Amino acid sequence: MKTLVIYTYPNHKSLNYAFLQEVIKGSNENSNIKELQVLDLYEEGFNPLLVFNEHKRRRDMYRDPQTEKYRMQITWADKIVFVYPIWWGRPPAMLMGYIDQLFAANFAYRDKKGLLPEGLLKGKPVVCVSTMKGPTKYPLLWLNNAHKTLMRKALFNFVGIKKVKFFEFGNMESPKGKQAKKLEKIYRYFKKVAR
Repeated sequence: MKTLVIYTYPNHKSLNYAFLQEVIKGSNENSNIKELQVLDLYEEGFNPLLVFNEHKRRRDMYRDPQTEKYRMQITWADKIVFVYPIWWGRPPAMLMGYIDQLFAANFAYRDKKGLLPEGLLKGKPVVCVSTMKGPTKYPLLWLNNAHKTLMRKALFNFVGIKKVKFFEFGNMESPKGKQAKKLEKIYRYFKKVAR
């Protein structure tokens, strides 16, 4: 299994970075994971801004030379892992900008007759590891599960990805946040995951 990890946090001395390290550590000890690539969007200097004009059209995003290497990573991957914080009930703008550009028509999906398009990323399971300052149940109780609904239904199902696993860790800025236990949980999951 070839795994692509997309990390979205600007600080390498952070808890999010510690979660990334546990993903890497567990994956490197998992005999099912043959290859691992990590894309750090901030370190990469990824430009999240969409630009459309007479030279750059939305319908041509699937062949934009500036994002070709990222499309190749997604095509290469058997499994995609996202590590990011939840800010204002959703992923950071940097990650959403990546999604806006990469999950484009004729690469991630193809329009067809009917209500929904044909998802072109079928068979690529996704894992979302996310952290937040608020309580773990906050997105469910106060936001009607907006984060998971956005990621699962509005994004992944739309492009054909049906298998999505979420780790939403709350209270991450609290001394009682059980951070070590949660880091261990991520390590154990990636050490054993088969597909």
